[in-house]
Amino acid sequence: MDSRHDDVRAIEAEAAPTRFARGWHCLGLSSRFADGKPHTVNAFGQKLVVFQSGDGRLNVLDAYCRHMGGDLSQGTVKGNEIACPFHDWRWGGDGRCKSIPYSRRVPLRARTAAWVTMQQDGLLFVWNDPEGNPPPADVTIPLIEGATRDDWTDWVWSETIVNTNCREVVDNVVDMAHFFYVHYSFPTYFKNIFEGQTATQIMKGMGRPDARPPAKSGEPQLLGNTSVASYHGPSFMIDDLTYHYEGMDIKSVLINAHYPIDANSFVLHSGIIVQRTDALPGEAADAMARKMGDFILRGFDQDIQIWKNKTRIDNPLLCEEDGPVYQLRRWYEQFYVDVADVTPEMVERFEYELDTTRPVEAWRKEVEENLARRAAESRPA
Repeated sequence: MDSRHDDVRAIEAEAAPTRFARGWHCLGLSSRFADGKPHTVNAFGQKLVVFQSGDGRLNVLDAYCRHMGGDLSQGTVKGNEIACPFHDWRWGGDGRCKSIPYSRRVPLRARTAAWVTMQQDGLLFVWNDPEGNPPPADVTIPLIEGATRDDWTDWVWSETIVNTNCREVVDNVVDMAHFFYVHYSFPTYFKNIFEGQTATQIMKGMGRPDARPPAKSGEPQLLGNTSVASYHGPSFMIDDLTYHYEGMDIKSVLINAHYPIDANSFVLHSGIIVQRTDALPGEAADAMARKMGDFILRGFDQDIQIWKNKTRIDNPLLCEEDGPVYQLRRWYEQFYVDVADVTPEMVERFEYELDTTRPVEAWRKEVEENLARRAAESRPA
């Protein structure tokens, strides 16, 4: 064994940040919380309670009562307030204690932390800012085409807990090669654009006959896909995803969202809606949305298998055909520093189109070899 280590690149990795990203975070479907019951959400290193008050509003408070520490998520919704199970102190969605049934008055300082919320497109968002500032007017989540229209399906939604830091999922924005090796797809075009609070991935791909079975008789053959996926802030990605089949296109919108539980775990959401068309009406579109939802879940599970076994690495060793990992992380850093410390380099426009000549050549050869080997194995001896 060569004992010289001068040329060995050491992996550098600082501890995952304990500060949580500034921005809007999606907690899931609004309908999940709109049942008049309190719901526990572990996020941003603490326990929260989400409840729908009698006026129909969804509210998010710190879960522990400021009186004697009772768990409000185990309490009861009474009118527009959440009542603590310990002493029945009633807390409004604005964080103020509204009444104490056994007391003639409420203490002046009876306040708890109320989180700014937003309901949009059937989803519930909560605003997190370590500096305690409200969301600026220009920091928004775009409305999603089809999310509230009858010619699109309802959301097919899922969530899972991932035991690693959430930077791992964001790194995928620039990682073209992993789509071939982890997800068995075949990218042919790949471009990134970072600007302000948005990070975009534009990808086109074709089918992989060595990884997916051919279409059954009478079914259209999948030709490829086009994806325009943008993170709006640190944790909410909207992907305008079109699958190209013989004779038709299927338009969908994919959501990839997460919120941190703590420094080393997060909740990962996926959601999808599909546009209804003459070629894909009614229940056929619903069935396609469920099928695509299952497919996306398998893809996330492939990612999770990688994440749970890899190590955190702050100085990845890159080749020419890798994406702009360092530029993406510089963009991502803006959400973990005070607003006053956001530098121009974090938010200025950056574009990078990856040269796919070599990857496509290598991957086409691998697909052909896989098909040839499979054909040889299937021939009778």
